[in-house]
Amino acid sequence: MVDLDFQIDALLEAYAAGVTTPADVIEEVYRRIETCPDPAIWISLVSRDEVLGAVRALPDERMEKDALPLYGVPFAIKDNIDCVELPTTAGCPSFAYSPDEDATVVARLRGAGAILIGKTNLDQFATGLVGTRSPYGIPHSAFSEEHISGGSSSGSAVAVARGLVSFSLGTDTAGSGRVPAAFNNLVGYKPTCGLGSTKGVVPACRTLDCVSVFAASCGDAAIVKRVIEGFDPLDPYSRTGRNRPLTGASFRFGVLDEASRNFMGDDGAAALYDKAVENMCSLGGTPIAIDYTPFCKAAALLYTGPWVAERYAAVGGHVELGGDDVDPTVASIVLSGKSGTAVDAFVGHYVLADCRRVIDQVWDQIDVLLLPTTPTTYRIDEIEKDPIGLNANLGLYTNFVNLADCAAVAIPAGIRGGLPAGVTLVGPAFTDQGLLSLGDRLHRSIGTDLTVCATAHGLRPARDLGEGGIELAVVGAHLSGQPLNAQLAERGAKLVNTTQTAACYSLFELADTVPAKPVLVRVGSGGEPIEVEIWALSESAFGSFTCGIPAPLAIGNVELIDGRWVKGFVCEPCALPDARDITEFGGWRNFLQRQI
Repeated sequence: MVDLDFQIDALLEAYAAGVTTPADVIEEVYRRIETCPDPAIWISLVSRDEVLGAVRALPDERMEKDALPLYGVPFAIKDNIDCVELPTTAGCPSFAYSPDEDATVVARLRGAGAILIGKTNLDQFATGLVGTRSPYGIPHSAFSEEHISGGSSSGSAVAVARGLVSFSLGTDTAGSGRVPAAFNNLVGYKPTCGLGSTKGVVPACRTLDCVSVFAASCGDAAIVKRVIEGFDPLDPYSRTGRNRPLTGASFRFGVLDEASRNFMGDDGAAALYDKAVENMCSLGGTPIAIDYTPFCKAAALLYTGPWVAERYAAVGGHVELGGDDVDPTVASIVLSGKSGTAVDAFVGHYVLADCRRVIDQVWDQIDVLLLPTTPTTYRIDEIEKDPIGLNANLGLYTNFVNLADCAAVAIPAGIRGGLPAGVTLVGPAFTDQGLLSLGDRLHRSIGTDLTVCATAHGLRPARDLGEGGIELAVVGAHLSGQPLNAQLAERGAKLVNTTQTAACYSLFELADTVPAKPVLVRVGSGGEPIEVEIWALSESAFGSFTCGIPAPLAIGNVELIDGRWVKGFVCEPCALPDARDITEFGGWRNFLQRQI
């Protein structure tokens, strides 16, 4: 058990094989936490008894387990994200409050079977890229007690790097979900803003914030992505997701031109970036040198432009109280936002619009941008001597991403001088799945003896992440465990999640079909949300599958409860007069159970 690999696939396989149980894994999680040499990782932990209670509430039936993509998987959240068991401090004890409900992303993870362990340390009010601005202590890199962990999602990154949990949530406004990934040999996935909900998250810059994911691999991050993404009507900045293809077998990728390269004297980091460029070429990419100036100009707006006023809008009132537990560096940054004017805000938006117009033209030349995640790293004592200047250096290649409405995936690039460094793939909004797929290939190109995080475990076998595939909503005989599910399995379809339709559908049982089949019918009124499973198929598999659909069934468009539209089963009207209305049951499984 001591050597158990916490990568998601490894845990799920161990459960399926009976090698271990979720309860045993939780005991091991707490043993690892108790013996971990870095006590500053955590701000608070859910009690062992409460966590074991959550484990006991997991289903026992194999079919129900298989419908939970994160069954028994332990995770942590940054302490600016709400959960009902623990107070939210945002790294400031006097700011603490007790939430009445989970953040939307936390609720979705629990609904997928994941087990919350606790809340992690951070740069106070998510202000910083260093991980040193917290009254709860300073987490350090999992590779060196002298070096910073990166921030602001410091504890979340180190918790995964040290193998204490399988994945964690951070937040990312300026690079907080990517910089700590680089310093701890992790994957850091920064979604398109609005793809996942920020309801229940203490804002830093509310118009730019997103919830990020730390994981050992892009494959693990992709599993978490599928669970937490989706429109949330209670988050005014939530957006309806759409998959935007990123690359084909050959692609063009942007690299820094000679004038844009700045590694702050870190030759090892520069060499690892150059090696990543070589590896991208071996994957079918053609490098295109780009002038980083417009990206850099946009990046500078985050801390020198009017967006600092958003930080004051979020927590300025509390910072102005001047409590002893308010970090002085954080206070100086937040309070500087109070002096801005409405004129400054508009001027800043004009500058950003100019930058984005140029950046959009760059996307016409390339498919994806490859950047160093950071120019270099620093020791903790160096940051203490120059907390503002060195922090700014770390954001050189990260600060523009949310301002320019991009998605990003930070990838380990290798080790130099005993310390990890990283590179980041950046693409336009909604290229998230393609970035994770290409990022997985780039991660594996480092070498065959690759180990993940700060553990001795190797990277798990690659899975086909694709570009997201074509999503299909199934409602009856093709559900997991039902008679026709094999038609999906034999085509390599992947279960994405279990959800519901929008509340405008009726469910009917067709007459005289073998096996018995239901169909969805969109209605003008009187409809209900109906349970469906979402499966992802490749284009060829989807074509093969639809060719076998018999009349009166057909494949059409189905609206989901989160506002997205996917392909799904519909029915010709001629079959409905003899069909039985079973809408009241809310789904096919509930209907079948009531017939027993």
